[in-house]
This record gives sequence, C-alpha cells and structure tokens, in this order.
Amino acid sequence: MKLADLLPLEKWKGLEEDVTRRSNLDANVFNTDGIRITDYKNWANRLCPAIKATDKGQSYICAVAHMNLAAQAKQTGKSLIEECDAGLLKIVVPIFVKDEFLGAFGACGVLPTEGEVDPFLINMTTGIDEEEIERLSADIATITSDQAQSIATYIEEKIGGIISDFAKST
Repeated sequence: MKLADLLPLEKWKGLEEDVTRRSNLDANVFNTDGIRITDYKNWANRLCPAIKATDKGQSYICAVAHMNLAAQAKQTGKSLIEECDAGLLKIVVPIFVKDEFLGAFGACGVLPTEGEVDPFLINMTTGIDEEEIERLSADIATITSDQAQSIATYIEEKIGGIISDFAKST
C-alpha cells in the first residue's frame, strides 16, 4: 500500500498547505524512502533553502534529520518533536494503516523558543559563510513546545481522519 492509495496526491498537497497556513512551518508528506510525494514547497524561513541548495546541507542536515526521526516514529508509532542539526524544530508524524508504515508527515523550519541556529555546524557542513547564516536566520520565527505539540496533535487528527475514511471505503 502507498500513500496515494489512502488519498489522492492533490488532497495530500491540500493537507500540507493547510498545516503551513496554520503553523507557518514547511510541511510535507514523505513516503517510506523519505521522498516528498507532492511538489508543494513553502519555506518557513530564508535559511533552509540556502542549506538545502547545497548537496551536503540537503544530505547531512535535512535528510538525516527526517530519516532519523521518521525511523524513530515508525519504531514507536508516535509523533516526535525534535531539533535538526541546524537547531530548527522538526515535527514528524508517522502514517500507519493497521501495522503497515506508509510514510510520515514532516513539518519544520522555526526555532524552539529557547533554541538557536548553529552557524558553526551549518558552515562546517555546507560551506555557507557564518555571517550569511546569521543574516538568513535573523528573522526565523519561534514556537513554544505547547504550540508545537498542538500542531503535532492537529496533524495526527487529520491523518487519523484520512485513515478512518479509507477504512470505511474499503
């Protein structure tokens, strides 16, 4: 079974857009290989596109964070709220039908209230100048742990509804 069996790609895209509107996070649905299933992209800040524009940033910061958290979410069956190596908040909600893991919903790109971007690590990984990193991260929004949990719960409820509707139709 694949995510598109649960819901057409346009509807998954609609959920991504909805979560972005509600949270100002960059929201995407990923398959079991960690690949986005839609073409939706709405950056939560100016730093993330600069990181992802580098091969090492994409591979060693973004992809690693998603794959590690998705693997933990798959193993535990529970949503996770953690920071990526750049210091930004990432929410991962696993998508299961019965016991089958189909992928994960990820949302990221803001700072935890007490968090901060790690310019040194980003520079060492991507080669982006630390002053440029500081400039690009100067206006990144923050989020409280309660707000992040509320967003995770909202995503869980939406995915639960999708799975429930699918179960009724089969």
